[in-house]
Amino acid sequence: MKALVQRVSSAHVVVAGQTVGRIEAGLLVLLCAMQGDTQVQAEKLLNKLLKLRIFSDANGKMNHCVQDLDGQGRHGGLLIVSQFTLAADTSGGNRPSFTQAAAPDEGKRCYDLFVAQASTRHSLVQAGIFAADMQVHLVNDGPVTLMLEV
Repeated sequence: MKALVQRVSSAHVVVAGQTVGRIEAGLLVLLCAMQGDTQVQAEKLLNKLLKLRIFSDANGKMNHCVQDLDGQGRHGGLLIVSQFTLAADTSGGNRPSFTQAAAPDEGKRCYDLFVAQASTRHSLVQAGIFAADMQVHLVNDGPVTLMLEV
């Protein structure tokens, strides 16, 4: 699995003119299931994501994870959005190839599993709609943007 993670002060996702997910401070997670991904990869990625220390402490150092924000009264949310284009291979030319992405049914299964696991382990989880045409709005805080891969 791959995830492009952005620390945000706010983010929301719109489908067909309707907001389907919204968070304030937290992480926007663009998630891509790759061929062969299983529950093991989903769990590893979620563990890493929840403990990723990219929020500032009182001294301005990145020492806090999204789960620490609750203790600071900031309710750190997760907004999880499916993003198969993270699997793009552009080494063969100008048109990206997505052959390494999971097939749509497998991708949906992995995405749904990841969102479900996140919802059981974190207090504020919102999500986009798998395979929908989405507009993602965000205020990147920092900016801080990281690629995670397991």
